[in-house]
Amino acid sequence: MRENWKFFVSLLVIVCLFTFELPYVVYTPGGSIDLANRIEVEDGYETQGSLSMAYVSMIKGSIPFLLFSYLIPNWDIVSTKDIKPDNESLEEMILADQISLIQAQNNALYAAFSLANKEVKVLSQTNHLVYMSNEADTDLELFDEILTMNGQEIKNLDTVREMVGSLHAGDEVSFEIIRRGKKMTKKATVYETSEGPKVGVSITTTYEYETNPKVSFVSKSSESGPSGGLMNALAIYNALVSEDITMGKKIIGTGTIDKNGVVGEIGGVKYKLLGAAKKKADVFLVPTKNYEEAIQVKNENDLDIRVIAVSSLEEAIAALAKL
Repeated sequence: MRENWKFFVSLLVIVCLFTFELPYVVYTPGGSIDLANRIEVEDGYETQGSLSMAYVSMIKGSIPFLLFSYLIPNWDIVSTKDIKPDNESLEEMILADQISLIQAQNNALYAAFSLANKEVKVLSQTNHLVYMSNEADTDLELFDEILTMNGQEIKNLDTVREMVGSLHAGDEVSFEIIRRGKKMTKKATVYETSEGPKVGVSITTTYEYETNPKVSFVSKSSESGPSGGLMNALAIYNALVSEDITMGKKIIGTGTIDKNGVVGEIGGVKYKLLGAAKKKADVFLVPTKNYEEAIQVKNENDLDIRVIAVSSLEEAIAALAKL
């Protein structure tokens, strides 16, 4: 030990540099996930091309990686304050995003089956509290399962908004919840904002569906967020109909989706497009609201990839039919 003390000190310094995290993350060009490995539709039609969802790579802000970001193109430092609420930890944000992933899969399934004229039956639903503002006066906690509000069953976030909208500042609201397996009652006080009365919480609703044919999703613990919704819906739809919408092309894309098939804006389009180009995709599907940014990234980096803007699942299918 005495003869090699310099080595051990150096090793300790290196370990500390890589494990000590500053309140930043580094965004880097991501990759893509072939949905043939994530979604199984029973007796589904085969595809000649591929449908993949793009993702952003994120590295926690240890000192070496922060330094690397000044040397490596398209490695960008982002403050954790810019990607999560002040009153949430990074771990809580990731857990909320994992719930959003399930909701995105639910929406994709429902939208795809509806467009393919297939029946979807709701077996059950779960409402998780995923956001709490600093102004909230409540003993609710993040990830509580919300059952009722003032004795009325909660169907989704719209139910909460409608009920709170009829109340006044200072009114007390009673929530029946499940927390760590135990049913209990918690309270929240209504307060006034420029947008009307609020209780300062938001929920995400996920469903268990019964479908014919059956659909199974496989997700890794590292995967989260709602931005794969569009591509999930396209993959399910493609397995339900006889015509192959890929036209034999390698298609990568991103975008949220709701139950009605409406495609929504996402973050990190720069890193997703760079990752798709690196994977040599033929086409990159992007929400209409992200299109200008995507085209700017494409031009600045001289990317050989076709970028197509879409605002709905139906529009995405129509665009692919023209390839």
